[in-house]
This record gives sequence, C-alpha cells and structure tokens, in this order.
Amino acid sequence: MDMDFMDFDEIIDEIRNAYDKKEYAKIKALLSELNPADIAAVFDEFPENQRLLFFRLLSKEEAADTFVELDSDSQESLIHAFSDAELKEVVDELYLDDAVDVIEEMPATVVKRILKNADKETRDSINALLKYPEDSAGSIMTPEFVDLKRNMTVEDAFKRIRRTGVDKETIYTCYVCDSSRHLIGVTTVKELLLHDYDDVIDTFMETNTISLNTLDDQELAAQLFDKYDFLALPVVDMENRLVGIITVDDAIDVIQEENTEDIQKMNAMLPTEKSYLKTSVFESWRSRFPWLLLLMVSATFTGSIITSFEDKLASLTILTAFIPMLMDTGGNSGGQASVTIIRAMSLGEIQFKDYFKVVWKEFRIGIACGISLAAVNFLKILLVDKLLMHNDEIT
Repeated sequence: MDMDFMDFDEIIDEIRNAYDKKEYAKIKALLSELNPADIAAVFDEFPENQRLLFFRLLSKEEAADTFVELDSDSQESLIHAFSDAELKEVVDELYLDDAVDVIEEMPATVVKRILKNADKETRDSINALLKYPEDSAGSIMTPEFVDLKRNMTVEDAFKRIRRTGVDKETIYTCYVCDSSRHLIGVTTVKELLLHDYDDVIDTFMETNTISLNTLDDQELAAQLFDKYDFLALPVVDMENRLVGIITVDDAIDVIQEENTEDIQKMNAMLPTEKSYLKTSVFESWRSRFPWLLLLMVSATFTGSIITSFEDKLASLTILTAFIPMLMDTGGNSGGQASVTIIRAMSLGEIQFKDYFKVVWKEFRIGIACGISLAAVNFLKILLVDKLLMHNDEIT
C-alpha cells in the first residue's frame, strides 16, 4: 500500500486503535501493506515499547528493510531491546553495505554486540568494508553481486543467477570476470533475455566497462551515476579485480549528502552530516561561529573605509543614505559568485588548477555588473533623488 492512497494520519489512528484493542493481527496486516520507508515513518509516531512490538510483527525481510530506513537513534534503541537471536536475524537479513552504514553510526559497545551476533563470513566482510577510508568508493560498495564467466552460455548464466541471486543486492547488471576475478566485461538480464540460450556471453558482453577504484572519492561515483544513468557501478582494486559494486540507492544518498554539504558551505557553515534536530546546540555553534567571526572581522575593514571618509560624509550627509545600498549590493554580488563557483566545483566543472581563470572571469563579471549598476544608480540619483530633493526645497 502507498500512503498516497490512504492518509498517513488515518493509518496512525487505525494502528493506535488496534493497539488499544490488542488487535495485533490487524496491526500486522496494516504494516505488511506498507513500504518499509513508510513503516519507518509510522514507527516514529509511537513510543519505544510499542515500536518494538510492531517490529516483532514484521517478517524477517520486512524487519530488515524497515530497520535500514530508521534513523540511527531508533536503530540503537531497538538493538538494545533485541535479544541476541532477534539481532542475529536482523543482521543476517541486512545487505552488507547497509550493515556497515548502521555500524558506522553506532557506539563501540553496540558495534561489538552486532559483530558478535553476526556469522563469521558476514563479520569478515563487514570488517573488510570498514577498513576502507571514509567517503571512499570502497566504504559504500557492497560485495554482493552476480559474477559470470565469459565462456558461459545464456542458459548457464540464468542458472547461476537463479542459484546465487537471492542474496544479492541487484541481479539486473551482471559482471563478467576471468578466473582471477579481473573485470573483463558487463552484461544485463535484458541482454541475456534477448539472446538464445546457446549464445556465449563473450560474443555480446560490453567490454568497454566503466569502473571505480576502491580508494576513489564517493563523489566521483555520484558523478558517474549522474552522467551515465547507471543502476550499479563496479568497484575494482589496484589489480583490476572486482571486489564490489555501488548501487544507485547508495549513489542517491551520496548526492544528497554532497548537496547538503555544498549548501552549508555556500552559507558560511562548516558541513555536518547530522540532521537539524539531531545536531546539538554546541555542534551548531561550532559550525557557524568560525565563519561568522571571519565575516565580522572582514566587516571591520568596511568600517575602516567609512571612517576614512568621515569628513566628506559630515559635509555631504546625503552620501550616508547610499552606504546600506553599497554594503548590501557587495554582499549580494559576493553571494552570487560563491554559490556559482562552489556549485561548479561540486559538479566537477572547475578545479583548483582553474584558479586564475576563475579570478579573471569573476573580475570581468564584477566590472561589468559594477558599471551597469552604477549607470542605473546614476540615473536614479539624477531623476528620482533630484526630484525628491527639489520637492523638499519647495515645501
């Protein structure tokens, strides 16, 4: 069920009424019709003890998918409430990249308990992913993908997909590797469906593959998804061995994080990954104060300039009326330039080597805008302000 077809408040009311009447089967039926993201939104409306009860009404698959959609505080409270058996069930159902995302947000004591209740294979895979640098392609990839051999027929490929695809994050894009796991090609389920069962993958696979290194920045991954409209992107090590893939849902998360970071930088704030309500007053102060201090110090130079013209301002008091306009226009032009440049940097349109090109271009833009605004302001003074002063003299 999509919450567009049923009002969110109505769902909450129905679940609340069912809980009061102890109609748990009805609650289970209502939740089972919702998308995991919607179930997580429903959970946020209930206290912790009821949330745990509702979670236990879900199937293993629904529980794992919903757990991923919850915020880190809700995840931590559920983990504390879980028995070891329940925690093991959830961890076993999570995709590895999702498990890593959860672990990275948890305190050390919770991480130890999660790893303790994971099987050895899962624990080793999680530890391997945690070794990659933060914000690298390796840190957001999943090792759960479908790999094929170049000499397989289409029939062999489908047999392998059916046998191994159940626990994979995506099966639409399949990667062709040699015996040493070197990435040599890529194909899709669509391509397999359009070929005969006897056709060999080597005859139609795409060999011009685009891949990332495990140490590449995650922002590069987001840019490649945006440019090529991938559903998944292969990640290789230094020897071109396929070690994982990045799926489009993780790329969207990265894009959202990078956009948030860009907006914060544009508005003179130190970037933070926490949501507004989860950010403490101290963290907000620490994010804003350094830039406000810098801007305040820079504003003192404006005051010094005004002070140096104090005699002229005293003799021509009308000039003081233009000070707010000059300061606001200067701030607006600086804001336009910073937004444009930071956005271009985030999209990879300009790099540090383009520093002098950017300065020269912004200098010319500033001159052009300054002359244009000066002309408009001169006409305003000549026509409007002069007329107003003339009327004041008459009255």
